[in-house]
Amino acid sequence: MRLLTRLGAEHGLPLQVCLENTGIQESVLRDPSATVSARQELTVIANLLRVLGNPPGLGLEAGVRYHLTTYGIWGFAMISSPSWRSAIEVGLRYLDLTFAFASIRARARGDEFQLVLDTPDIPPDVQRFVVERDSAAIQTIQRELFASPIHIRDVSYVFPPPASGAQRYAEIFGVEPAFGAAESAVGIPSEILDLPLPQSDELTSALAREQCRRLLASRHARPGLAGRVRDYLLTRAATPPDVEQVAAALHMSERTLRRRLAQEGVSFRRLLDEIREQLAEELLVTGRLPVAEVAHRLGYVEVSSFSQAFRRWKGVGPREFRSRQPVPRR
Repeated sequence: MRLLTRLGAEHGLPLQVCLENTGIQESVLRDPSATVSARQELTVIANLLRVLGNPPGLGLEAGVRYHLTTYGIWGFAMISSPSWRSAIEVGLRYLDLTFAFASIRARARGDEFQLVLDTPDIPPDVQRFVVERDSAAIQTIQRELFASPIHIRDVSYVFPPPASGAQRYAEIFGVEPAFGAAESAVGIPSEILDLPLPQSDELTSALAREQCRRLLASRHARPGLAGRVRDYLLTRAATPPDVEQVAAALHMSERTLRRRLAQEGVSFRRLLDEIREQLAEELLVTGRLPVAEVAHRLGYVEVSSFSQAFRRWKGVGPREFRSRQPVPRR
């Protein structure tokens, strides 16, 4: 939020305009231990776009400000990884520790490796900003990991081209993006995935990953209604109830449940995915259960459906993910 208000200040916006309807005071921005909700940050983004006229490319200007040091321990886990591939794996595994609003998944396509950005739970009026910001942040992180320019093969966006300022996209990515595409994605050559990172360190990487794991676990211990919904779903992972059934169990309407979850910056689908991802990792790595058994315990009728979901969460299939993890000590 500090980065966003600084961006607003550079465009002449007073701080109180950036923070309008957030309930956040200036003192909170100076408190290193303070936290804000996703809803409050989205409100700041909406304020910027409303007052500045929603200019295309504003998200890019935000994204280039998100350096590895901005992310705290997540950034250390990335930069100390042995390769770009392993950095991507840890980055996606602990994506909830970042500022990204887009849902980011990895996939291989021919001789190219792609990071695909979706915005299923983001209000339409801020989706372009979010995708621009998160894609520019990916490029910023990649450059800082290698401490040198790295070639981006292609970039695509679902939204239309800007009326002006298209050259800024090429300046950041080194290529002209394709607009009006079927999906938003950043593509890199597969051959760079296993290049060593200059600041890799095995011990630092292990320590940083463990801290990320603990921090993510503490954040997943959600307060409020989201915590109650999460606890209810956690005990019914094999036969997960739908949103209507959960609402009835909590003695409220489906509409009220969705509205109150949105106020806490989360959706029902995200909570269900969060639980399934967490349990899948524990059952695969710690429990060493067969993939088919894990799929069954998480309520998937088809193993292929579970594998597709797992690939969306982690960027790789469940078997490949498990093969890359150290065998847990007993």
